[in-house]
Amino acid sequence: MRIGYGFDLHSFGSKKPLIIGGVIIPCNQGLIAYSNGDLLIHAVIDALLGATSMGDIGTFFPSNNKIYKNIDSRILLKTIWKKIQLKNYNISNIDITIITEYPKMSPYTFFMRSNLSLDLHTKIDNISIKASTAQKIGCIGRKEGIACQAIVLLKKIKTISL
Repeated sequence: MRIGYGFDLHSFGSKKPLIIGGVIIPCNQGLIAYSNGDLLIHAVIDALLGATSMGDIGTFFPSNNKIYKNIDSRILLKTIWKKIQLKNYNISNIDITIITEYPKMSPYTFFMRSNLSLDLHTKIDNISIKASTAQKIGCIGRKEGIACQAIVLLKKIKTISL
């Protein structure tokens, strides 16, 4: 078993759509980011990479490479997951917390879980997504941005030697 932790934080201020967990969420502004700004996917990628000691998201997708400008973060997730599958790991579970004052996340968490389930080839029951506020404290409490934390538990697949 391997455990990984990921964290991401982005500030509001973009004209891009707000995308979290691959879901477009109605909001008057998006998140400032080099890619599409999907901080949930970014946190999951870092958790996966941490669990497998493979570095971080910037190791594979540096922000100085123009190919990643505004890229759909789900493409990045699928790319990393293929590399991790080559190491014979499966998802045991993923636990995610989105920290935001607005917009409300609960109407969208099922769709976020569905996207992760598809992209990571795991059961939706292996994925938990919840949201919390910052109780009006700090930059998130002032509605300046959104943060996300992800914890991943991977298990090694037993291979049969011939």
